[in-house]
Amino acid sequence: MNHASIFPLVRYLSSWATPVLMRLPVSANQISAAALILGLLAAWCLAVNAQIAAALLLIGAYVLDNCDGEVARGKNQCSEFGKRFDSFVDWIVHTTFFLGLGYGVAEQSQSDVWAWLGYAAAIGCSVNYGIGQYLETVDARKSQDKPPQPHHQPQGAFEWAVFIFRELTRADFCFLVLLLALADGLWLLLPAGTIGAQIYWGLQFLSFARRFHV
Repeated sequence: MNHASIFPLVRYLSSWATPVLMRLPVSANQISAAALILGLLAAWCLAVNAQIAAALLLIGAYVLDNCDGEVARGKNQCSEFGKRFDSFVDWIVHTTFFLGLGYGVAEQSQSDVWAWLGYAAAIGCSVNYGIGQYLETVDARKSQDKPPQPHHQPQGAFEWAVFIFRELTRADFCFLVLLLALADGLWLLLPAGTIGAQIYWGLQFLSFARRFHV
């Protein structure tokens, strides 16, 4: 069994939603816009400490974010704008997530430290977005002169640990948010996000972190 095929978990939900969306008169970019709206609503819910509602909205945003690419391929709507718009939506959703969470926890605890952690995590998300866009542009130029590279599967405990960490903090982050919201531990994502965002943009420069495709 190819264990990498288990991830991302959000695909199990999008595999149900995509066929429904394929039958509706909506474009892939409209689905991306809907994901953006759900993500912004999730951030607002975090700001007012409605954390479980925020987690459910975020799951909806993630499902639609996964569906937009599937719909684009199914309806032959793939475009450079759609690809860039999808990345833009991801950036806005994650940035506002940490801003909303930081504000909400700061209001609840009456400590501005949490708000500043939210700001730091949001800045890290923005740096990640900028670096990611630059590297995608560089890779696109290089790929014009090179044949497609075979997918690389994680090998060994360390590569699997990096792979699972990457998926839980990227494609399946919404499920981690729900679990922490149910356990009243969503505040843990503020220090973790502040540190993790900086680590992640550093990992983007390491070849092993960019070889894993599922």
